[in-house]
Amino acid sequence: SVPAIMATRTLSSERDRKMTILLTPFMSCSAKILIYTTIAGAFFEPQYRWLVLVGLYLFGIICGILYSLILKVTVFHGEPVPFVMELPNYRMPSPKSVFLLLWEKARDFLQRAFTVIFIATIIIWFLQSFDTRLNVVDDSADSLLAMIGKFIAPIFKPLGFGDWRAVTALISGFTAKEAVVSTLSVLMNTGTAQLGSVLPSLFTGLSAVSFLVFTLLYTPCVAAGATIKKELGSRIKTVGVVFMQCAVAYIASFIVYSVGGLFV
Repeated sequence: SVPAIMATRTLSSERDRKMTILLTPFMSCSAKILIYTTIAGAFFEPQYRWLVLVGLYLFGIICGILYSLILKVTVFHGEPVPFVMELPNYRMPSPKSVFLLLWEKARDFLQRAFTVIFIATIIIWFLQSFDTRLNVVDDSADSLLAMIGKFIAPIFKPLGFGDWRAVTALISGFTAKEAVVSTLSVLMNTGTAQLGSVLPSLFTGLSAVSFLVFTLLYTPCVAAGATIKKELGSRIKTVGVVFMQCAVAYIASFIVYSVGGLFV
């Protein structure tokens, strides 16, 4: 998501650029594949697991299209600007030019993304390692992060996963989406490879699908959030994007769980 959001600078229309930034998080990033494969492997037969992954990607695209239609008639109403790009004469670049360009873009990416990830990782580590008295915990269930998860867990009960461990994993996912799986393995007292065998004690089949939908749509990681803030130039707008993503994820997950409950 980070390079995709940064690439919106090439759009000449400010309207199209902002709309593209808002829609990019709906496209599932590769970091979420670990979540999809772990949960799909625990609850679905091998011949149907690929359908789960394809269905999630298509569902994200559909949600993005629906959200774009809503934006077109509300915030970004008006006629779109025609897309015209003047193509330059193509020439073979010199190795030096390629190296300098790659170094400049890579350095910009590392500075913007990984500094934020590093700070967020330290915060999550602190919350997961200490209790309210700042004592090092032996069990993550006694940590500050678990306490926060237990406090907000009732909010997710209508979605089918009101267990504090699932909520705590979602909070860890703000640093990087693959952290959801590692956090679940720690809280379930098992290794990542064996996590699929114990997940049925945390989710039902329907609540697992609801959890997958929520992880698909809820706010992107802090690196993407920092990039959104840089491109939009406003901290308030960035917070609005985060809450918007969480609201869309909550509504979609609630609909999936409620409608699925009628057939299960």
